[in-house]
Amino acid sequence: MGDEHTSVADQAHTALSRVDSLLKEVESSSEHLLQVTILLADMADFEAMNEVWDAWVPEGHSPARACSEEKLAVSRLLVEFLVSAAKA
Repeated sequence: MGDEHTSVADQAHTALSRVDSLLKEVESSSEHLLQVTILLADMADFEAMNEVWDAWVPEGHSPARACSEEKLAVSRLLVEFLVSAAKA
C-alpha cells in the first residue's frame, strides 16, 4: 500500500479489494469465506474498520471472525486481513 492510504478505512478498502481479486483468482468469492482474522495496529480503529467490513461482506455470509491489536510488520500499515475461503 502506498503512502496515500493514511486512514484505516482507506487501507481496509484497499485490502478488501485485493482479497476480492485473490478470491476471484481461485474461483471463490466473499460469499464463501470460512474464517477471517483482522489485525489492527490500534484497536481504537475498530469502528472505522468495521464500517468498511460490514459494507464489504455480503449479508448472510459473515464468516467466523477474530480481531486483535498487533504490532504490524510495517509501521505505516494499520490493518491486515487473514482470509480462509472455500472454493465456489
